[in-house]
Amino acid sequence: MTPPRGFDHVDTWVFDLDNTLYPHHVNLWQQVDARIGEFVADFLNVSPEEARRIQKDYYRRYGTTMRGMMTEHGVIADDFLSYVHRIDHSPLEPNPAMGAAIAKLSGRKLILTNGSVDHVDAVLDRLGLSGHFDAVFDIIAAELEPKPAPQTYQRFLDLHGVDPARSAMFEDLARNLVVPHRLGMTTVLVVPDGAKEVVREDWELEGRDAGHVDHVTDDLTGFLQRLL
Repeated sequence: MTPPRGFDHVDTWVFDLDNTLYPHHVNLWQQVDARIGEFVADFLNVSPEEARRIQKDYYRRYGTTMRGMMTEHGVIADDFLSYVHRIDHSPLEPNPAMGAAIAKLSGRKLILTNGSVDHVDAVLDRLGLSGHFDAVFDIIAAELEPKPAPQTYQRFLDLHGVDPARSAMFEDLARNLVVPHRLGMTTVLVVPDGAKEVVREDWELEGRDAGHVDHVTDDLTGFLQRLL
């Protein structure tokens, strides 16, 4: 069995945003999730129950509900993003310990997210992490192709001149680590800490034992501190 990849060679640190840089139990994504359901129900003129079914079906098949709505129904991305990210960010609390740990990592720090830059900015501001990252690669930079699409990771690598063999990727969805691991990245799956109830689909919490997951942590701040 191949041992998990380490971090001694890493000079680029790549982080997902939602449920990665803040704990799952904040359930911030639950607000976005609810607004996605509202958007789908309104746009397709269907019941909340049917909207929920469509929403989750597209999420699984297309990587994001938005991609499914664009492909199947011609939704305009800007309309979707501006609606679903209009949420209350106040549940997020500053995390100076994580900020200090990220600041001490040697090399570049980048964010790779299926969300929008506006959402990233709002989250980082609440967490007190603004200024800790060198660049953000969002769904617009991805030309609206979400993770785990292989071309999205390649676009990210090319745009920012990232050598995957010298990079680490932190993610809360195991399926989004398949391609990074195949490309040569050290992969870290961030899972709920069990302190509070989380609102996630069962499949979203799977994959801890997958071969493409090098490390698993339920405490990203502590994990980064131990790396240092």
